[in-house]
Amino acid sequence: MIAAILPRIASDLSVSVEAAGQLVTIFALTYAFSSPLLTTLFGHVDRRRILLSGMGLFVVSNILAAIASSYELLAVARVLLAMSAGLYVPNANALGSALVPPERRGRALAIVSGGLGVAVAIGVPLGSFVGISFGWRMPFVGVAVLSSIALIGLLAGLPKDIGRGLSAPSLGDRLRVIKRPGVGLALIQTVFLGMGAYCAYTYVAPFLDTVGGISGASLTEALFVFGVCAFVGIIVSGHISDSIGSRRVVAYSLAVIILTYLAMFLVPHLLGPGSAKIATFILVGVWGFSSWAFFPAQQSRLIAVAGHSVGPIVLSLNASGMYLGFSIGAGIGSAILTKLNVVNLAWVSALFVTVSFGLLLLTSGREQHDVNRR
Repeated sequence: MIAAILPRIASDLSVSVEAAGQLVTIFALTYAFSSPLLTTLFGHVDRRRILLSGMGLFVVSNILAAIASSYELLAVARVLLAMSAGLYVPNANALGSALVPPERRGRALAIVSGGLGVAVAIGVPLGSFVGISFGWRMPFVGVAVLSSIALIGLLAGLPKDIGRGLSAPSLGDRLRVIKRPGVGLALIQTVFLGMGAYCAYTYVAPFLDTVGGISGASLTEALFVFGVCAFVGIIVSGHISDSIGSRRVVAYSLAVIILTYLAMFLVPHLLGPGSAKIATFILVGVWGFSSWAFFPAQQSRLIAVAGHSVGPIVLSLNASGMYLGFSIGAGIGSAILTKLNVVNLAWVSALFVTVSFGLLLLTSGREQHDVNRR
């Protein structure tokens, strides 16, 4: 949510845009490492209490972010936000899949994780609009209000004994899943995709301004295009993965992402201002669709490679890998901005996604053998 309003945060807190971008790194890195640790640590606590605690901490953390008077305090709030999200999300997925028969678990997980698609499609451009119109603190206030409503919904809708008896996987269980043939490399592919995604997206405001002259109200419109296309990408990916295979969808997504980044790098060099703006809007839509089409297909692919019995564990590991990639990408993007023009984020992002694509090609035969064996 904060990617589009980083310049405003930087100006208000008297830090550079690169330093403000580290707030994305802080969140993503904290999520990546705290989620499996907290889930294991509180594995003996009933899921209702975990969900309520996670959402409650999320509300408080957003309020803290909204009133932060310094960069340091905002960074602390981002750490708390990541910890609360990292505790809530995997437990929500686990509870959602446990409440239904095995043949309906995929649908249950899709419903729970479908909130992510809605957040990308609506929350990001809405947060951008609110932040640009009313100041960068107001999106945190809005999220705090919405989270409070969600907390009330959990209190009212979750029976007190729901999910009782469910246990969380230990760190040893997670390590054993990583060691399964094909799983480790697939997770590394997710990390590199995340690096490519957030190297540019963290600095989306100056990036789109440089590529296509998109700023102000046009930036909100571009993010809305990105979000809608991302939501469509999630839906389409989930459907066609069943018909043509998740691995093929992953390959197509990575190839399109690479071409999109390279095209965005070339746009300001080859087109005039008017044409560049139109082309950038189109590329933003392709960027959103292809980037988010990757994740449902990758989740389906990982479950096929690791085995359905450890599906929740491998999905949790994939989420940690995704956020680890986000944090590294945001950090590298910040370093690049101190030395190079912001448009160079495009080809660097393409390079990271190319590594992910190369790893996919290297594992093709071996992975198919492992899937057939399982």
